[in-house]
Amino acid sequence: MEKVERNMIEPLGEVDFSSTKVELANSMQRFLLKLETFFIKKGYILLIIGFLLGRALILSKLTPFTLPFFAAVYFIRRDKAPLALIGLVAGATTLSMTDAVSTFAICLIFLVLSKFMKNSTEKEMKVMPFIVFSTILLGKLVEPFLLTDQITLYDGMMASVEASLGFILTFIFLQSIPFLMISKRKQSLKTEEIVCLIIMLASIMTGTIGWSVYDLSIEHIMSRYLVLLFSFVAGATVGSTVGVVTGLIFSLANVSSLNHMSLLAFSGLLGGLLREGRKVGVSIGLLVATLLIGMYGGGSGGLLKTVLESTAAILIFLLTPQVFTSKMAKYIPGTPEYSAEQQQYMRKMRDVTSQRVEQFSNVFHALSNSFSSFDETLHEYDREKELDYFLSNVTAKTCQNCFKKEHCWSRNFDTTYDYMREIINEMDQHDGTIPHKLTREWDKHCTKAKKVTNAIHQELTFFQANQKLKQQVRESRRLVADQLLGVSKIMGDFAKEIQRERENHYKQEELILEALQEFGVEIENVEIYNLEQGNVDIEITIPYYQGHGESEKLIAPVLSDILGETIIVSKEEYNSVLGGVCCATFRSAKAFTVLTGVAHAAKDGGFVSGDSYSMIELGGGKYAIAISDGMGNGERAHIESNETLKLLKKIMQSGIDEKVAIKSVNSVLSLRTTDEIFSTLDLAMIDLQNASAKFLKIGSSPSFIKRGNKVIKIQAGNLPMGILEEFEVDVVGEQLKAGDVLIMMSDGVFEGPKHVENYDLWMKRKIQELKTDDPQEIADLIMEEVIRGGAGNIEDDMTVVVSKIKHNTPKWATIPIHKYHQKAN
Repeated sequence: MEKVERNMIEPLGEVDFSSTKVELANSMQRFLLKLETFFIKKGYILLIIGFLLGRALILSKLTPFTLPFFAAVYFIRRDKAPLALIGLVAGATTLSMTDAVSTFAICLIFLVLSKFMKNSTEKEMKVMPFIVFSTILLGKLVEPFLLTDQITLYDGMMASVEASLGFILTFIFLQSIPFLMISKRKQSLKTEEIVCLIIMLASIMTGTIGWSVYDLSIEHIMSRYLVLLFSFVAGATVGSTVGVVTGLIFSLANVSSLNHMSLLAFSGLLGGLLREGRKVGVSIGLLVATLLIGMYGGGSGGLLKTVLESTAAILIFLLTPQVFTSKMAKYIPGTPEYSAEQQQYMRKMRDVTSQRVEQFSNVFHALSNSFSSFDETLHEYDREKELDYFLSNVTAKTCQNCFKKEHCWSRNFDTTYDYMREIINEMDQHDGTIPHKLTREWDKHCTKAKKVTNAIHQELTFFQANQKLKQQVRESRRLVADQLLGVSKIMGDFAKEIQRERENHYKQEELILEALQEFGVEIENVEIYNLEQGNVDIEITIPYYQGHGESEKLIAPVLSDILGETIIVSKEEYNSVLGGVCCATFRSAKAFTVLTGVAHAAKDGGFVSGDSYSMIELGGGKYAIAISDGMGNGERAHIESNETLKLLKKIMQSGIDEKVAIKSVNSVLSLRTTDEIFSTLDLAMIDLQNASAKFLKIGSSPSFIKRGNKVIKIQAGNLPMGILEEFEVDVVGEQLKAGDVLIMMSDGVFEGPKHVENYDLWMKRKIQELKTDDPQEIADLIMEEVIRGGAGNIEDDMTVVVSKIKHNTPKWATIPIHKYHQKAN
């Protein structure tokens, strides 16, 4: 018996409620979808709105809502215009048959006039309000004439007022009705669109005037519900605006509702201020406003009725699904839901962009691998195959018709093959000559030895030319592979940079704001973009006080103490509009800085020098100094050297590695013209964070580093650019120190002095004798010594670039703020 009971009870523990919840959610979703299809897509909501607007009155007599609503529907959804017309006529019928006939007649007149105007103008939307104005004015003047056979001044004034209201309402409905007809709106609401929507909703609710449930006014309940909804979704500003607009329209419809406007505006304000308490907080705001305004109005009976109406509105508000309010909030700027929606959209766009860039990076990387892996497929087997082809061409010209062919290639194949292979190797290595011993042995072996060696020599010439061409193609492929790999790396880094989201630094922004205000500096805004060590990026907006240097003298030192590193003013922008403000950008200072001096002279004292120089600011705290010497002198040499530096600067600033950049420039120079145009390049790249330097010398003169009394020579043996299409770049590294002086010069300076046997020793001695460390003075003194050493003649273009490495000491000392420094940490 116990076993039977256990079997009957156990299955009860296996009831799955999750599937029931899912089915319930799916059923609810299907129900909402059907409602949306019925009301929105099929347009039956227009029938209900038309009914309410058809019976809405202003000043107890005017019906200015009917024709603007019908005109807006006719323009936006022409196929749904009959539903709107039926609703309007049905609503007007609840007022009187005269109003129903008047509504139908005015809509009919509008259709005739719009058909006529459509044939005469293409700007239908612009003329629509004027058609509505004319139709209402004409209809309202004809109506009293048909009824009384006369038109009084009062009738004319009321017709003009109603036509003017219709003119304005047409614009409002044209803005508002699309919100009711489009189920999925992607754009956010503008301020004017929100106001138009509120006016339309308030106008619709005036159609409920006179309706009541258990002596509770429907219009009061619905208007307070509308205020609750917007206060909860958009806050105090929009909530109070909804209250004022709704109350104003209600007061126009019914003068007794004037006191109701105060209640709606106050409840919108209180509800918006208490929205942090969610629905309960907003509801409390409405109750407090109802009690205060109700007591002010007087009468306990009226107060009880008002409280009950507010309670009914609160009940409907509490029953409103969270999905509806969240969806509403997504379209109103300033709400958290709107910000989240925008962030999601921006994140999606960022991810799509990053993905596309990453795809391009992968494509370039694949192309680079394709080019670089092509050369690796040439194995020893392929070289043996080329040798066999070579020998077959030789034997076809010599051995094919020889009577000893059978003896050499059938009986003694290995011996003949080895001899010919050795002859080829000897000729290839010794410019076509063969050792006497090998010649004698070959003469004994072959009866046509001379003819065979001549054929090998002739064929070897073509073979070498072919091999050189193949080598150039392989080098070109390798260069293209390096360039594609460089582009792939840049795009990959860019994709990663896109993926980086800006971090929120609200606490640090408040800290900086508080610290600066302690010093009496008025700050309008602080924006922190990056707080990474060595890469700080902060933007501060301050009032412009005629440029007294607050940014450099006060703000930067304070930031330096707060962040624990030296901060400097990177950029300042002044705006004279609105009293004038200064937008200053603060960034991390580099550990080292470079002071540069230049001296140059053209050949024979001319105006155009064939030398060019450039100082290039690169990203990542790197600084480049370059000198290029074009072949020869004059205009053409200047153009060549200048183009070399321009091209190098653009390639390096794009982020491509310096080796690949120099190879790319060399490739362009060698392929750009058939003339023998060469350029030298002397490039020094200095890392301003740790003072490490890389020197790339392409056919240039040596450089010198003066460190106290010691002079260090920097030299590398590379040919000038443009001679070979492919060459390996030798990079010389050197760790610089603060106080070092780097001296770079063209060959005109290095080889300028006459009657000097050793230019290195002479230049080192002159540099050691220098008594100054000012870069410009050093450049001028070296130039002067070289010209004097050349007996006053300038026989070549001369350029000297002197750079001094020094610690980056800020002009203004750090201002210590210990308490803020502790907070930042």
